[in-house]
Amino acid sequence: MAALSDNLMVCTVLVYLVAMLLHAAEYAFGDRGRIGSAATAPAAEREKELVGAGAPVVAKSSHGGYAAPDVIESGGDRPSWASRLGFLAVVATVLGALAHLGSVVTRGLAAERLPFGNMYEFVMAITLLGVVVWLVTVLLQQQVRHVGLFVMLFEVLLVGVAGMVLYTPVGPLVPALDSYWFAIHIGAVATSSSLFMIGGAASIMFLVRAGYDRGKRGFLYAFGGRLANAEAVERLSFRLHAFAFPIWTFGVTAGAIWAEVAWGRYWGWDPKEVWAFISWVVYAGYLHARATPSIKRTTAAWIAVIGFLTMLMNLFGVNIFFTGLHSYGGV
Repeated sequence: MAALSDNLMVCTVLVYLVAMLLHAAEYAFGDRGRIGSAATAPAAEREKELVGAGAPVVAKSSHGGYAAPDVIESGGDRPSWASRLGFLAVVATVLGALAHLGSVVTRGLAAERLPFGNMYEFVMAITLLGVVVWLVTVLLQQQVRHVGLFVMLFEVLLVGVAGMVLYTPVGPLVPALDSYWFAIHIGAVATSSSLFMIGGAASIMFLVRAGYDRGKRGFLYAFGGRLANAEAVERLSFRLHAFAFPIWTFGVTAGAIWAEVAWGRYWGWDPKEVWAFISWVVYAGYLHARATPSIKRTTAAWIAVIGFLTMLMNLFGVNIFFTGLHSYGGV
């Protein structure tokens, strides 16, 4: 089972890489704004009714400035071959997710426990949950499919790092984790981390597209013209963060209760606890900024990106560069 899990992990990286390349091909060769235009069409039609038929339309954007009108370069509603590549990218993502699921499940069967016991297993778990969240999102909101390029980039990098750097042979659970709180705390943290990951990808995409709409043409912003509508992506980012935050709060609280049971104190400013709290504060700040009308959406999005960076620091930096009571990640 352990060998099968390892082989499926390699297959997962390769299939996710194919999905990423297909998304990149759709972006590079597709019609400009084809997906994004579907999201902005109703707003553009309402604007046209106000200014009169045939008048030029400039759509107002909530992120400050104006949204550049999306132009479809090929005629008709017929899907282009590049759009078909986007569909194939989603199919490849599904196949990769199945291989990913098989790798995680067989790892758990080989270890005869939940496969969250070290950094390798935890990264594999949160990336699996992340891709499932992404597939559900695409099913519900096809107009944001271009976010898949960023999501697959994250998936390839994280699963690749897990396999090449963080890999730990199958073994028993360390005594510190042998508790029913293990599933509760780690499950909540893994779920919220996966949601934050997809939300972070959406925030980055929103910032690129919003900058392009405001006339920026520097590196990264130049790619914004073919990305999905900024407002649709920003709403997606907010919903994912709003869903993840209470789960993260519960996970941190459950960890504190578990700490009292295991170590006789709820909070000891261990490096992992400190960075978990920092992430909580940053994401709380994002939600506050997002709910404040006077704060630009781009400012809130930058806070979300900072939050994602603190999550990466909590996941990798703390386990690699610090020692503490949570130093059992297998690195």
